[in-house]
Amino acid sequence: MKNNKDKALLTLLAKRVKQLRTENKLTQEQAYHDTGIHFGRIEQGKRDASFTTIYKISIYFGITVEEFFSKGF
Repeated sequence: MKNNKDKALLTLLAKRVKQLRTENKLTQEQAYHDTGIHFGRIEQGKRDASFTTIYKISIYFGITVEEFFSKGF
């Protein structure tokens, strides 16, 4: 079972991914189609994204990994 700190980090990750997706006016389905990444699972806190996944999400939204983590973490 995940501890509270892990859950808190997953919640922050979920919020950031959803923020980027909604700012770009994309549905989870559109983002999945473009990337092959299950945004819904990340946004629900059900999936702990690997560095590779975070890197791909950052590239998809035209930001650096540093910029990805600059808000909310």
